[in-house]
Amino acid sequence: MRIDIVTIFPEPVRSMLDFSIIGRARERGALTVEVHDLRNWTRDRHRSTDDYPFGGSAGMVMKPEPVCEAVEAIREQSGAKRAVYLTPQGRALTQALVEELAAEDALILVSGHYEGLDERARQLVITDEISIGDYLLTGGELPALVLTDAVARLQPDVLGSVTSADEESFVDGLLEHPHYTRPRSYRGLDVPEVLLGGHHEEIRRWRRQESIRRTWERRPDLLANADLDEEDLAFLAELRNGRGTD
Repeated sequence: MRIDIVTIFPEPVRSMLDFSIIGRARERGALTVEVHDLRNWTRDRHRSTDDYPFGGSAGMVMKPEPVCEAVEAIREQSGAKRAVYLTPQGRALTQALVEELAAEDALILVSGHYEGLDERARQLVITDEISIGDYLLTGGELPALVLTDAVARLQPDVLGSVTSADEESFVDGLLEHPHYTRPRSYRGLDVPEVLLGGHHEEIRRWRRQESIRRTWERRPDLLANADLDEEDLAFLAELRNGRGTD
């Protein structure tokens, strides 16, 4: 997969992409991520990417020309069908949406700043508007990195374990179960005995029930759309009746 990020702050974005799993995946060729300086598509000697809003108001607005020309040039090179603008006004980023985007061969991510993009750029070249949460940030670079990380980890050969992406929070509509490592006992808290016995079916059942329990306690709204079988529903009923405490 190829991801192209358009930003007015390319160096910090590039440096973040050099670390950890994403950095190693890029080195192996499992993932291509290119970062583009929006100023390369400006037309004046000051390389201006923003201007005052018509009608008057506080703040500046990102100009349509560099954004449109950047997206069009990158699209011609990469073949990307979807250009994503990261904005609080966008569709909420969920694991289902991440999976949808991860199926694309290429994506363009546009990082906004100031009061946002000129509306004409949004109409002409942006295909998707996505929000990573109901709060405001100073720019779209962090949301672009969040989306890049979420999409990249679903690509083949990016994660170290082929099962890692299938066992984590939100994949089946539930939060992930608790994890433990050495030591077996720490400050009076012990690793659950079921994880020490080597009985795979008991471990699977414990993890599944703890996943349901954690979701019920922390994000009960997710349960309405979770993929639950009869055993899961029976355990959830026990939780609701105050009996799922074994």
